[in-house]
Amino acid sequence: MPSPDNSRNVLGEPLQECGCAPLTGWFRDGSCRTDPSDAGRHTVCCVVNEAFLSYSRAQGNDLSAPVPAYSFPGLRPGDHWCVCAARWLEAYDDGMAPPVRLEASEISSLEIIPLEVLRSHAA
Repeated sequence: MPSPDNSRNVLGEPLQECGCAPLTGWFRDGSCRTDPSDAGRHTVCCVVNEAFLSYSRAQGNDLSAPVPAYSFPGLRPGDHWCVCAARWLEAYDDGMAPPVRLEASEISSLEIIPLEVLRSHAA
């Protein structure tokens, strides 16, 4: 399902939903679309795995920990999640990047990550 504002994905096609269980995205609408207030640019739709969750925890962002105040159950391997483009690239450089759903990753990700790099990790 395309996002409400007709955003494009990294392939130039309509942006598809990333995930709703748990609900992801800067707007918490299941889409990895962004706007200027999203300093982290949460635009890369990933299928998280244990290696990435451990890596993220070691970087100070424990995505597997529940945060009840925000109705966040914590991520488990296999969950789809909008990851910050710069953090995904950092994980890639460190050999820890999770698979990417190209059809659900916003085109602005290409300002930080080359398409060929994203394609090399396509889910």
